[in-house]
Amino acid sequence: MTQSQNIHEETAVLSLRGVSKKIGGKNIVDQLSFDVREGEIVGLLGPNGAGKTTTIRMIAGLIQMTEGDVFVRGSSIRHEWKKAIRHIGAIIENPEFYPYMTGYDNLKQYQRMNEWISNERIDEVVRLVGLEQAMKKKVKAYSLGMRQRLGIAQALLHEPSVLILDEPTNGLDPAGIREMRDYLKTIAREEGISILVSSHLLLEMEQLCSRVVVIQDGKLVTVRAIGESGAFAAEEKNFVRVMFRVGLFEEAKQVLGSQEHAEILQVAEEQNELLVALRYKDIPDIVTALGAARVPIYQITELKQSLEDEFLKWTGGNRIA
Repeated sequence: MTQSQNIHEETAVLSLRGVSKKIGGKNIVDQLSFDVREGEIVGLLGPNGAGKTTTIRMIAGLIQMTEGDVFVRGSSIRHEWKKAIRHIGAIIENPEFYPYMTGYDNLKQYQRMNEWISNERIDEVVRLVGLEQAMKKKVKAYSLGMRQRLGIAQALLHEPSVLILDEPTNGLDPAGIREMRDYLKTIAREEGISILVSSHLLLEMEQLCSRVVVIQDGKLVTVRAIGESGAFAAEEKNFVRVMFRVGLFEEAKQVLGSQEHAEILQVAEEQNELLVALRYKDIPDIVTALGAARVPIYQITELKQSLEDEFLKWTGGNRIA
């Protein structure tokens, strides 16, 4: 292993290295490798049967991997399971509680199995997930969103380094999804916890995650950064798509067509609009050229590729699970 690889693994809270799972002679997950850094939220995406849930189960130590290894804070899931799992909090499928007990009593029950968890820690996680007013209610009276947040609170009690969530917004209404997104961002920011989340809601992943890991047929397709606005970070692509709305359409078309590093993708003459692919750094030169030709510029808009557009491109149009 090179020195740079050593440095990279030290900065990663969670690392998958050549992880594979073979069932009945078929590779469900095949040589999967990626990292999750401290305090970031990473989305695990893939079409039906891509191996997302199998991957999450292997990370959480619920099923054995056939090859490779998962490292959590440098500890191996295969060889140091107790040490590694100490750093993981997870909700796989739906969180289960005693419905006849209050939310607080359910957390106290978990505390009894982990004596180092203090009452102050219970209060901290309850505040983080916004359940202060619901702790004295019985769980059977909780909404789905409240049960999901209680599950996250329980997963955070032992102060893990990584929180792993499989479809955390499944079944929630739009308000519940937004609420869950806000709480997950708060957890990552205030606790410095890394979050790996699997979801079929692409728009939600675009708004929640700083990076996405895309897998298909158990193999890694790509790892991409997402900018704060939800669009892919500029450094992840060479060209941007820019719509120019102009006053002198034919003159503008001639100017744009003559530019070495610009390509006209689409024209809408009735709206006086031209869609152009160009390098981000060349936009000022294009504007200068239009100005020199005395072409009035009324609007310049960058048309960002959505996560859905990119996902369909990466996976050949396969639908996500």
